[in-house]
Amino acid sequence: MSCDIISGRLEPCKDSVGGLKAVYFVNYDSDIYTDATIVTGEITGFATPITLYKFDLKGSNNSFDESNENSRDNGTSFWTQTGTLVLKKQDLATQSQLKLLAYGRPLVVVEDYNGNFRMAGFENGAEVTVNTASGAAMGDLNGYNITFVGTEKEPASFIDSAIIGDTTNTVVVPGT
Repeated sequence: MSCDIISGRLEPCKDSVGGLKAVYFVNYDSDIYTDATIVTGEITGFATPITLYKFDLKGSNNSFDESNENSRDNGTSFWTQTGTLVLKKQDLATQSQLKLLAYGRPLVVVEDYNGNFRMAGFENGAEVTVNTASGAAMGDLNGYNITFVGTEKEPASFIDSAIIGDTTNTVVVPGT
């Protein structure tokens, strides 16, 4: 692998916005990583359809960030992928699914308001922590604060938006 840069970047137009529109959880399976088709860093297909469990998001408290950590002494470089999500209103069905997410190590697809889909924890899965908030005042959050963290050799892969819900590559299970 060459470590030499091969292009620069112009200043982009101011036509993007922040925020997450939805998050999709995928049950961990190491075959997803090994069987994916990746073209110039973008996931363009899967050998068999994967199931995406969709959670709609609304509000400014949902985010996804990545940081790169390097050690010249150890010769290592890796990416920490961190997402914070707020799900409003507690209910038994959501609690049951969140418990399973916390026990597992799902892959996480984030959809932003610019139409981008990215997969965190693509090779190793992500750790999910859930905090339940009841609030103290009438206007406080009654719901769940969720954090997921993936540690990967590569940054979160972009996914071709055309394969989301096309049933050949992905099956989207919406919330109820």
